[in-house]
Amino acid sequence: MSYPRNWSLPNGEKLVFTVGLAFEAFDLQSQYSHFQPGVRDPFSLSFGDYGWKAGMWRIYELLDEMGVKATMSTNGLAAERHPKVVEAAASLGIEISGHNWVNDVRPREDDPEGELEEIRRCTQILTEIAGERPVGWISVGLTGTTNTNRLIAQEGYLWNADDASDDIPFMRHTENGDLVVFPRAGLPMNDLTMWALARNSPSVIWENFKDTFDTLYVEGEKGRPKIIDITLHGHFAGRPTLIPTVRKMLAYAKDHDGIWFARRKDVAEWVRGYDGPEFRVSER
Repeated sequence: MSYPRNWSLPNGEKLVFTVGLAFEAFDLQSQYSHFQPGVRDPFSLSFGDYGWKAGMWRIYELLDEMGVKATMSTNGLAAERHPKVVEAAASLGIEISGHNWVNDVRPREDDPEGELEEIRRCTQILTEIAGERPVGWISVGLTGTTNTNRLIAQEGYLWNADDASDDIPFMRHTENGDLVVFPRAGLPMNDLTMWALARNSPSVIWENFKDTFDTLYVEGEKGRPKIIDITLHGHFAGRPTLIPTVRKMLAYAKDHDGIWFARRKDVAEWVRGYDGPEFRVSER
């Protein structure tokens, strides 16, 4: 069988492994709330505070121990309130990417000027604190508008990850230039969707990860490499309940040869320099 979209990796690796961190700040409530949206929930906000107080530091320690780099999607407000968390990530070589200003306020489809202002505000604070301008963007809750891609391309961004359409990245054309798009194929390994919201045990994340990894690794051995990603929020995965599962996933991947542990910007730079037509995908 001939597959329509194949690619090769820099050193002939079989699989790309990306770790996506999320450092988030909230105005009214975090994702863990018993209140209706739009109502201030002090307990929910305290749940979100776990990330900057304890969770991110525990994740940093584990990644450093395992020798794995990551990409951290970062709300501008989180960086402004807790700059030391972002500074520590940058010092460890973690890529800092944009993630809107505050996590419980989504961009509006009918307000591109307001969305652009927010993108610029977030970019400025992340650049000031991390010491390097972000090149990647993930909209809060993956809720980018039809304006997001052209706006971030206009602002010099290299990649976006508001997508779930494939197993490998591709180029998306906008009127302001091309972006590398990272499909979010790893939603089964997202601590928010598979643990906090689904109320599964951590073992479910591990089972999802292993089945996904094994399937993609075999495809990579056949010459069709893919990407596998895991998503770790500081206020979820940083808790001691999930850390053993994260360690288990990283160790399992480390036990296999031909794995490229990469930040998204590293992969995006490879994609932009890749000559294969497989990456040129038109807008819908």
